[in-house]
Amino acid sequence: MTIYLPTLKQLQYLVALHDAGHFGRAAEASNVTQSTLSAGIRELETLIGVTLVERTRRVVRFTPLGERIVEKAHRVLREADELGEIARAAGRPLSGEMRMSVIPTIAPFMLPRILPRLRRDYPDLKLYLREEASGSACEALQQGRTDCVLLALPYGCGDVEVDELFDDRLLVAFPQGEVGGTNGPIVAEDIDETRLLLLEDGHCLKDHALAACSHLELRGRASMLGTSLHTIVQMVENGLGVTMLPAMAIESGILEGTHIVARPIESERASRRIALVWRRASPRERDFRLLADVLRAHAPAA
Repeated sequence: MTIYLPTLKQLQYLVALHDAGHFGRAAEASNVTQSTLSAGIRELETLIGVTLVERTRRVVRFTPLGERIVEKAHRVLREADELGEIARAAGRPLSGEMRMSVIPTIAPFMLPRILPRLRRDYPDLKLYLREEASGSACEALQQGRTDCVLLALPYGCGDVEVDELFDDRLLVAFPQGEVGGTNGPIVAEDIDETRLLLLEDGHCLKDHALAACSHLELRGRASMLGTSLHTIVQMVENGLGVTMLPAMAIESGILEGTHIVARPIESERASRRIALVWRRASPRERDFRLLADVLRAHAPAA
């Protein structure tokens, strides 16, 4: 009996439609016409004899079986990509295309350090960067949309290999005169929990900051308002509260031109660990280890 298998192109069209939720946007992302993409998905449905997508004028809805096949298609496409990666990995180190996701509390403070060296030392590397929160970055990694993730631990990112780079201390930042005492470390009890400003949900720095505080009441009452560290800093500068900032951001000058004071917090968990992670058993492990060495060499001063 002849068995007809889906083509990679058909699976690519299906995944693109699932990601975009719209035929036009999916076709644009796939660099084909909408009719080509639609025909490819219909051919796939005819091939396997089931309906994967319910089409209406306004809504694209995947059937339960369609959702399962999309999940499998992600894995198939990822494996196909890795066939090419095996060949590339056998050639020059850190060459070809690499997609790296970086969380927003690292990207603006660390990338300017490393990109010039990477361009100079590895001119054949085409590094595509994507800034996104930890959850989205780890999901993209597992689905094969990105190759590696630069993030802060502790954070559960699934079945990954981890190369820990360095520890990044957390400091309390507040308007001059708001927190009394000496110039030494601040204890959590000195922080007014009703004035604590943190990043909104989805940013792992929020959890790291609260863990550093080690105070249940503080964890429940903190105001999680900011969408970025720069926004939080402006709130503090305008007297709206206090916050916690990573040392790499302070070293990069995020407090320059402000009247904000930063002091360490007295806590065993007053730091986050910066790490590079990638899918377990990736054929490009050598490249990722080499990239981790470059990142580690440009760690901020302790």
